[in-house]
Amino acid sequence: MKTRIKATRGLAAFGLALIPLAVHAQPEADSNDTHVDLNPLVITATLAPRTADETLSSVTLLDQATLRRQDPTSVTDIFRGQPGVDVTTNGSFGKQSSVLIRGLDNKGSLLMIDGIRLRSATTGGAAWQFLDPRMFERAEIVRGPRGSLYGADAVGGVVQLFTHQAKEGGPHPWVSAGGGSFDSRRLSAGLSGNEGGTRYSFAGSHFATDGTPIRRDGEDRGFDNTSGLARLSHTFDNGAEFGGLALRARGNTEIDNGETDFVQQVAGVYGEVPVTDSWRSRLTLSESRDEQNSRRMIGDSTFDTRQRTAHWQNTLRFGLHEVILGAEFTRDDVTTTDTYVEDSRDNTAVFAQGLLDFHPVSLQASLRHDDNEAFGDELTGNLALGYALDDRHTLRASAGTAFRAPTFNDLYYPYEESTFFGTTYVFEGNQALEAETSTSYELGIRGQYRPLFWDLAVFQTDVDDLIDWASDSPSPNVVRYRPTNVSEARIRGAELAAGAELGDWTLQAALTYLDPEDRDTGNDLPRRATRSLRLDVDRELGDWSLGGSWIAQNHRYDDVANEQRLAGFGLLNLRAGWAFAPHWSARLTVDNVLDKEYETARDYINAGRAAFLSVHFGAQ
Repeated sequence: MKTRIKATRGLAAFGLALIPLAVHAQPEADSNDTHVDLNPLVITATLAPRTADETLSSVTLLDQATLRRQDPTSVTDIFRGQPGVDVTTNGSFGKQSSVLIRGLDNKGSLLMIDGIRLRSATTGGAAWQFLDPRMFERAEIVRGPRGSLYGADAVGGVVQLFTHQAKEGGPHPWVSAGGGSFDSRRLSAGLSGNEGGTRYSFAGSHFATDGTPIRRDGEDRGFDNTSGLARLSHTFDNGAEFGGLALRARGNTEIDNGETDFVQQVAGVYGEVPVTDSWRSRLTLSESRDEQNSRRMIGDSTFDTRQRTAHWQNTLRFGLHEVILGAEFTRDDVTTTDTYVEDSRDNTAVFAQGLLDFHPVSLQASLRHDDNEAFGDELTGNLALGYALDDRHTLRASAGTAFRAPTFNDLYYPYEESTFFGTTYVFEGNQALEAETSTSYELGIRGQYRPLFWDLAVFQTDVDDLIDWASDSPSPNVVRYRPTNVSEARIRGAELAAGAELGDWTLQAALTYLDPEDRDTGNDLPRRATRSLRLDVDRELGDWSLGGSWIAQNHRYDDVANEQRLAGFGLLNLRAGWAFAPHWSARLTVDNVLDKEYETARDYINAGRAAFLSVHFGAQ
């Protein structure tokens, strides 16, 4: 414990020492400066466009330029090592992946795609590994609870992926093709435009690879993914807007002793009308699907889940102030090879948020009530206070609550028993479960300048009624696994993020310290690294660009008893780009340059050194 306290104090002192240094070192703003804006507009944190400092939240934006420079083969590649974010995988290329935000597991990290929630209702988490990064142009990561805006599961934070937006004029075509290590190949193409108030964007991509072993001395495990995107909208002269989108990914991934066919899909239509000059109303009808059909030596299984949502949001502006009022209805449906006691459930919610600006003081308050037929009523809220110390520095403090809903597996997993070597193992759900609840506190300060920014935050989250699939022995030679509300956790941490656009240089840095403690045992929660560092450096050299990322994480434990220790690791990724003709460019990426063998889940190894070369035509 003393070591942890010293580490926390050391990180806080390091961050605080950087504050006066950064403030003193900044030159006066130049009105002719052409640096990229490092205080971008984001919408996930507040449901309304706000600059990063105005959100009073810890936010990270990964823009289109970042995604194209790094040219990842998986969306999780860009999340690893970001402030407060950790990633665990059971191998590379389409293998099970989890995104952990501020020490909460994958079930507490909510994934949205263009405002539509995507997850599995049976497992409770998102299947990040099946999403093709070529289908998205930016990502927003909001750290901290957002249950008062998004309802269940936004305990650790929210990740929102945004698909390609239409470009002005048009049509604008683009094509990309490439290949690399492990017989990986990719072909992507798209078309977009914006004329006469009508915007459209279409894209398709196919990625396939022979893959790598996911266990030592194992065989290569392949993966293929075909994705398509369509967006269409029209804005009328009176400001009303109507549109729709559809994103679908379909493919196959080879796993231990078998393979899985998958479908990930979101689709929706919306209409937004200006009721008055200060009131806009928007109705969205959407559906998301997570379908996974596995074939293994031990038998076949199907887990298909669907969520349909009607979301009504009203935005009212009163000078510098803004009020958001809304209601939401969702229905989950489950189809599996096993028979669940319940295979559907409804959730009805109402929510309100006030964004108030009394410069230099700003106040944000939100409240949401969820009524779920499976686990009852939940009330969540968030309160944030900001104070502008001057034009460049903003101090913020916030407190918020959130909850994680029990999954269909938690509640209704059918009675199942198997006997191995004389011992009978029993699995069954528990319909008496309560939702996990959490309370979080955060204190942060942000420095924002034209060429750079820095952001320091300290936080604590207390989680009650953690749902744990604990085991007991009701009789000799019988082991029963059944979820119960038994555990409590306290997660403390600190994050330091910084970025700069200095001439032809683009610099990003993230440092995370985490103390994820199981309060029942005093052990670290499993699969969480407690220290993480990420550095991204890129430089433009005329028609060339060069860059690299260094990601370092310390050890983690794979089990609750902290007996299975996974070693820390450092990864070096390099990249280069060449604009060799008008509208033409080539990119080369080499990931894990040092060929490091590393694990984030016991006995599952990730890919070694991997090179990928691609050629692009058009603007994307």
